[in-house]
Amino acid sequence: MGLKDFIIGAPKVEEPSVVAADLATLNTLDVLSAYMMTPITATRAEAMAVPTIARARNIICSSIASIPLELRNEDTGERLYAPRVIRQPDSRVPASSVWSFIVEDLLFYGYAYLQITELYADTGRIRNTQRVAPWRVSIETDTNAVEITGYRVDGYAVPNSGVGSLAVFYGMDEGLLNRAGRTIKAAFALERAATIYAQEPFPTMVLKSNDASLPADRIRQLLDAWKAARQTRATAFLNASVELQAVGFDPKNLQLAEAREQVSTELARAIGLPAYFTDSQTGQSMTYSNASLARQTLFDFSLRGIATAIEQRLSMPDFTPAGTSVRYALDNFLRGNAKERAEVYEILNRIGAMSVEEIRRDEDLLQ
Repeated sequence: MGLKDFIIGAPKVEEPSVVAADLATLNTLDVLSAYMMTPITATRAEAMAVPTIARARNIICSSIASIPLELRNEDTGERLYAPRVIRQPDSRVPASSVWSFIVEDLLFYGYAYLQITELYADTGRIRNTQRVAPWRVSIETDTNAVEITGYRVDGYAVPNSGVGSLAVFYGMDEGLLNRAGRTIKAAFALERAATIYAQEPFPTMVLKSNDASLPADRIRQLLDAWKAARQTRATAFLNASVELQAVGFDPKNLQLAEAREQVSTELARAIGLPAYFTDSQTGQSMTYSNASLARQTLFDFSLRGIATAIEQRLSMPDFTPAGTSVRYALDNFLRGNAKERAEVYEILNRIGAMSVEEIRRDEDLLQ
């Protein structure tokens, strides 16, 4: 410390203030359903057991996680070198894995959490984090359940700021598991019914004894023998003492296939993903002529809300300096085929908007 610093005091390093998103107003009382364990809240296991949701989740999460995040100067639009925590939030795990599960958390739960494990000593900004699954997190609120006053992870209180605290990503609704819980549970029940009928593709059968009541071990032997015989031949023989009765309906009469297709379409609506992305509507497919617009449609109607939530949270002062913002680099994700790109580059070069070197850079042609 110099004499000047000793007399007037050393210059104070500007540190980011406590971020309001971490301790903030509870958006709606509906989000509490995840903590109250209401019957209409589905679980992640139930959701991922439904093929439509699993496919939609993988499309949305892998798409966003594969798009690079970049730091920009808000005044000039200049691209800056992004902090390591944005390029790799957890130094132990590839960034794509962390961001894909952050996207999933926002999609399923409406919240996502990164726990701060390291801060920069000079600025106090976040240097390293680790993802915390939303089901591990519980909230503490004021008496009116309006303001969040604290968080717990695995039942243990965590600090409200600094190392160990949570950086909270807010979604734009209460999450798919809460919002479409009934539909997910219906889809899960239909998948389970399909599994049962795949194992035994007949209506429920009852073997009725016309003689005296049989002991339990004799009944088990009879049922085992019946099951073994049906696996080798379709024709059965019963003597006069045993009668076969059918109870219930077969899959065709239950319209099981139609019900699964209907629920699949409803889930695509609930997720906000066009049904043809999950093959939920038979007879509709994506052709080469409209494939160039598919990624734009996907981003506009399915990815933009989650991407915006992540961009704006990472643009807050505990992650990035003032005057900068984080954006997804969408050029490669949304760009068309080689012919379309060449035509655009030719126009931009002719009007002086892009140089040959910039075109070569965007096409990864620089040596």
